[in-house]
Amino acid sequence: MMVRNKTVLLAFRIALGGLFVYAGAVKVLDPLDFAQDILNYQLVGQSLSLIAAIVLPWLEILAGLFLIAGTWKHGAALIISALLVFFIVLTAVTMIRGLEVDCGCFGALSRRSGWGVILEDLAMLYLGVWLLFEKRTGTRT
Repeated sequence: MMVRNKTVLLAFRIALGGLFVYAGAVKVLDPLDFAQDILNYQLVGQSLSLIAAIVLPWLEILAGLFLIAGTWKHGAALIISALLVFFIVLTAVTMIRGLEVDCGCFGALSRRSGWGVILEDLAMLYLGVWLLFEKRTGTRT
């Protein structure tokens, strides 16, 4: 069953896009702290963590803004959904490895990676998938 109500879909776009704009903005404001969060996952070295700390927040912000605006909304939903799948896998692998790290999701509001983070990401992924598979109209999106 797909959601067809335009008001509900708009609410999904605003909620999910807004979360990603906020998440990206707090990371842009403190890229060194975010780079340390990335480094704590022990998957990449310092150089790659710095590059990711600069690139990833802007990707989140742009995808969120495009989703909210309805411009390239399917592409934005795809990027956000792919990021969420990556975050879910990363959190699960981190838990399996026994690492206790802050997720780095929302800057100072971040908390330990764990089942709560995975459940939140799954809820956001649910919204992203609805938007990704929203019936396309006659216009390019």
